[in-house]
Amino acid sequence: MKHITISTKVEQSYLEVKEGFNQNLFKKLSPPFPPVKLLRFDGSNEGDLVSLELNFIFFKQTWTSIITKDHTDANEFYFIDKGIKLPFFLKKWQHKHRVINDGKSSIIIDEIAYQAPFSWMTLLLYPALYLQFIYRKPIYKKIFKDKSKL
Repeated sequence: MKHITISTKVEQSYLEVKEGFNQNLFKKLSPPFPPVKLLRFDGSNEGDLVSLELNFIFFKQTWTSIITKDHTDANEFYFIDKGIKLPFFLKKWQHKHRVINDGKSSIIIDEIAYQAPFSWMTLLLYPALYLQFIYRKPIYKKIFKDKSKL
């Protein structure tokens, strides 16, 4: 399994960010390519399903993940999604969404573990997946701005 970890400091508290992890945020985080159609979004609690359709122009792929765990305590909130129906280019997928309490602000950490059907494909996917998650950083910062500064 290959791993990617990306951290983003935002201005809202971790519990405010937790409340913002919803269907609206999910849609805003979707990159321009491939276009994503949200088929199902139950939420980010254990047992919830999220399903989407990726449109690669000449063909479409369905991606369905189940939330295998969620947890909130005084230090952090997190949930883990695991791919149960993946596009052809992925064999395994796990994404831990962490929001760490940092006083009046928080740190969003995306911890991704993935594997393609072939080791060479796993390596080739790295730059594309890395860019997909770097794309989220300014969106997180914009959405989770300090409301008192607005």
